[in-house]
Amino acid sequence: MATWLRIASHNTSTAPVFSSLVVKAARPLNCRAAAFAKTASSTTQSLGRLRTMASESAPRTYEWLVVIPDFPGVLHKRVEARNAHLSGLKPAIESGLYQMGGATLEDVPVDDSPSSLKMTGSTVIITAESKEEILTTLRNDIYAKSGVWDVDNAQIWPLKCAFRIPVKA
Repeated sequence: MATWLRIASHNTSTAPVFSSLVVKAARPLNCRAAAFAKTASSTTQSLGRLRTMASESAPRTYEWLVVIPDFPGVLHKRVEARNAHLSGLKPAIESGLYQMGGATLEDVPVDDSPSSLKMTGSTVIITAESKEEILTTLRNDIYAKSGVWDVDNAQIWPLKCAFRIPVKA
């Protein structure tokens, strides 16, 4: 006797979308697996956002490696806008739009103090549908609006990340 499972999954695009995958189990479920399947199914249905047809699924997103240079001589502007920039990133990080980010440096810093960091731009990994979406996101950032980032010269590549490790403190 075959058993059908409905497994809920969460898409980490900018707007969370819940979908389900229905698979046929090769053999009857044990009690623990059956309980999980029942919970997953009821949770998915209660969300009210169940997608039932492939044509209704959310557009596919990809990871992109993005390097944004700073305009020359704008380190003081970058430092002034930094707190607003980091605060503005929080919703985008929480939604999964930004996967990684940080400053590019002119040289290896002599120590960990911010004053020894000769920042020359930024690098980020962004989850998005297209380059156009990324450029729009970058242009709306305080660094672009305050004249720090040279968005027109940003380099953007599709990325297939092979591994990730947590940042060590």
